Amino acid sequence: MGLFGRKNTESTTTATLPVDPALAALTGDYTIDAAHSSIGFTVRHAMVTNVRGSFGEHEGSLKLNGSDPSASSATIDVKIASIDTGIGDRDNHLRSGDFFDAEQFPLMSFRSTEAAQLGGDKYRVTGDLTIKDVTKPLSIDLEFNGTATDPYGNERVGFEGSAEILRSEWGLTWNAALETGGVMVSDKVKLNFDISAIKNAA
Repeated sequence: MGLFGRKNTESTTTATLPVDPALAALTGDYTIDAAHSSIGFTVRHAMVTNVRGSFGEHEGSLKLNGSDPSASSATIDVKIASIDTGIGDRDNHLRSGDFFDAEQFPLMSFRSTEAAQLGGDKYRVTGDLTIKDVTKPLSIDLEFNGTATDPYGNERVGFEGSAEILRSEWGLTWNAALETGGVMVSDKVKLNFDISAIKNAA
């Protein structure tokens, strides 16, 4: 089952992928259910272990077009102050000017610009990621987990996926050298997305 068509970058020779007629039922606007979704990250600490964290407050929307999947889009806004790694002092440091500067730049945002089918239920959504005052392109690999009607009658769709960034490209450059060599925090950060979205009432 596919939601996104492969973008046609050739004007005459690239064929459009067939669209399953059953997907037309998915067409519509969806609101991300923050209570049943998670946006997290993993980063290497002191060269030897991983620290995992998440953002507890976020909101977003999906616009799905089952008849013309390439017209689908997504937006996400994340409240930086909601960062949670399980250690209060570390979270406060991440909110500070050394890292996100949450007081001056309260939101991290993503706005999709295109989507491509990689095969089966796997997709790549590309868009603009803004952290602090820096906006750069980001591609997120996603898997479509399907649809369901919950006990309250809500029509849901689900996706999970990930992306990797170099935090320094978004101005997150703080670090500390280790006596044994290397640095305290790796530049590479893995972003994780687990999204459940509810179809808006017509």
